[in-house]
Amino acid sequence: MEKNTSCFFSNSSPNLVITCFVAFITIILVRFLYVIYRTGKPLNKRTPQQTLSTLIVLGSGGHTAEMINLLLVLQKDRFTPRFYIAAATDNMSLQKARVFENSLADSGVKGISAEFMQIYRSREVGQSYVTSVWTTLVATAHALWLMIKIRPQVVLCNGPGTCIPLCVIAFIFKVVGIRWSSIFYVESIARVKRLSLSGLLLYKLQIADQFFVQWPQLQRKYPRAHYVGCLM
Repeated sequence: MEKNTSCFFSNSSPNLVITCFVAFITIILVRFLYVIYRTGKPLNKRTPQQTLSTLIVLGSGGHTAEMINLLLVLQKDRFTPRFYIAAATDNMSLQKARVFENSLADSGVKGISAEFMQIYRSREVGQSYVTSVWTTLVATAHALWLMIKIRPQVVLCNGPGTCIPLCVIAFIFKVVGIRWSSIFYVESIARVKRLSLSGLLLYKLQIADQFFVQWPQLQRKYPRAHYVGCLM
């Protein structure tokens, strides 16, 4: 009797593991499809008075200038606190963000709450692809730590490559139920005929909830994008 019972459990254990694994994969797949379906649709739980923690991804060159222009028309009292992130080697962008926040405080805007952070780059300009494997892993781990710390409700980005790991992690957080972050991507005005690599990835993978372009020909080429005109 004991021998038969032992055989039963030994035979059923692998089946139980397989069943649990299949059930887990099924749940993740269903949740993934649900997130794709809900992406871009309004969330009914949010009220107009609710403040939204906002992650703002800055990039070198014109990316930060365009982002500051976007922030000028943002509802500052609603999209707060604001977390600015730039690449570890990009001190100028964070300096511009600090100047912008200081100007809001000087103009009498109430409830100013902003933090400034840096993130490792996956790959520097001219870096070999061999060594970039390690730096990409480090950058991804750092991005994960930052996203766990911030857990933003809104992510604003407009093209720098540093936004990719942050947006991907935000999307994964949606799938596993950690935090539902609405991702808004605005393609750079410099992109007239083709999307940037960052924009193309977020568009094709349907990671961004709202995808905006500044040229009508881009909207015709990528129909899920929204044409908003030139923002500069």
